[in-house]
Amino acid sequence: MPSINIKRFEKKVIKPQAKKNDSDGLRSLLNREISFGGNGLPDKKKEALYLELSSLLEAGIDLKSSFELVTADQEKEKDRRLFETIQKDVLSGATFSDALSRSNRFSLYEIYSLQIGEETGKLVEVLKDLARYYQNKIKQRRKVISALTYPCIVMATSFGAIFFMLRFVVPMFGDIFKRFGGELPWITRQTIALSNLMGNILLPGILLTVTLAIIGYRIRKEPTFRRISTAITLRMPIVGPIVQKIYLARFCNAMRLLIVARLPLLRAIALCRQMIGYYPIEASLTKVEADILNGTPLHTSMQQFNIYPDKMVQLIKVGEETNQLEFFFGRVADQYIEEVEYKTSNLSSTMEPLIIVFLGLVVGLIVVSMYLPLFQMSNVFQ
Repeated sequence: MPSINIKRFEKKVIKPQAKKNDSDGLRSLLNREISFGGNGLPDKKKEALYLELSSLLEAGIDLKSSFELVTADQEKEKDRRLFETIQKDVLSGATFSDALSRSNRFSLYEIYSLQIGEETGKLVEVLKDLARYYQNKIKQRRKVISALTYPCIVMATSFGAIFFMLRFVVPMFGDIFKRFGGELPWITRQTIALSNLMGNILLPGILLTVTLAIIGYRIRKEPTFRRISTAITLRMPIVGPIVQKIYLARFCNAMRLLIVARLPLLRAIALCRQMIGYYPIEASLTKVEADILNGTPLHTSMQQFNIYPDKMVQLIKVGEETNQLEFFFGRVADQYIEEVEYKTSNLSSTMEPLIIVFLGLVVGLIVVSMYLPLFQMSNVFQ
C-alpha cells in the first residue's frame, strides 16, 4: 500500500484552515447536525455527490468525465458554480481531495478520507463509505423528526387552545360574573386569577423570551454556555438519554470511518473532536488525546468520563485487544441508532394519548369552573 504523506496534506489543508479560524473566531465550529463546517454543503447534497461519483467511477468512467456529469446535473445555480470551480481545479491537475479542500465547503474528515483513497487506489470504496455515512445520518434524523412531529403539533395545538380560552373566553365570563356579583366558587376565582395573570405577563413574557433567545443565540458557542446547556439536557428524563445516544452513535460512526480510512488513532480522535460539535464529547476527547500520547489505552481514558457508558467502553476494550476497533465502533453505532429509533417511536406513541388526556382535563376544568357560578345562579332563581 502506498505511503500516506499526512504531513504534506496537513500543510496544505489544516494550516490554512487554522488561519481562517483565528480570524473568524468560533464560526468554524460545527453545528449540532454535524454539517462539517458552517459553510458546508447540506448532507443530502453530499450523499448524492458521493453516491453518483462512486457509481460513475465503478462503471469505468474517469474522474473528470464523472464530475462533469455530476456538475451538469445540478439544478441550483449556486451548486453549479461550486461544482464548476471544483471541476476546473481537477482539470488543471489538482487531485480531487485538493480541489474539495480549496472550496472550503467540505470537512477535513472527507478530504482526508478522499486523499487516502486516491493514494491507496481505493477512491471508489471511500466514496461509497462517505455516501453510506450521510445516508444513514439523514435516515436517522428523518426517523427522529417523523416520530416527534405529530406529538409536537398536538402539544402546540393543545397549548394554543388553553391559551385562547384563558386569554379570551374566561375574561368574558369574568365580566358577566362581576355584573351579577356574589361569591364565586374557589375554582372559578383561581381560573379568573390565572387568566388575569396571563394577560398581565403576556407582553413582558414575550419580550423576555425574545431577549433570552437572542442572548442564547449570541453565546451559543461559548464553552461555558455549551457546558451548562448540555449538562441540563443530559439530566432531563427521557430526552437526555436519547440526545446522548444520538451523539455517541455519530461519534462511533465517525471513528469507524476514520479508522477504516487507515488514519492513525490520534489523528482520528483529533478529527472527531472537530466533527462532532457536542461539548461533552469534545471536552473528553481533548483529555483522551493527551492520555493516549502518554501511553494510556483508549478504553482506559474513556472510562473516566460519564458520557461514555460502561458497555461501550468494554466493547472498545475488546476492539483494542483484538485490533478490530473499526468493527466494534460500527457495532456500537448501529446499536445506539436502533435504540434511538425505538425510544423515539415509543416516546411518540406514549406522548400522543397523554397530551390528549392533559388537554381534555385542562379544558374540562376551565369549562366546569366557568359554568359552576351559572348553575348556582340558576338554583337561586328557582
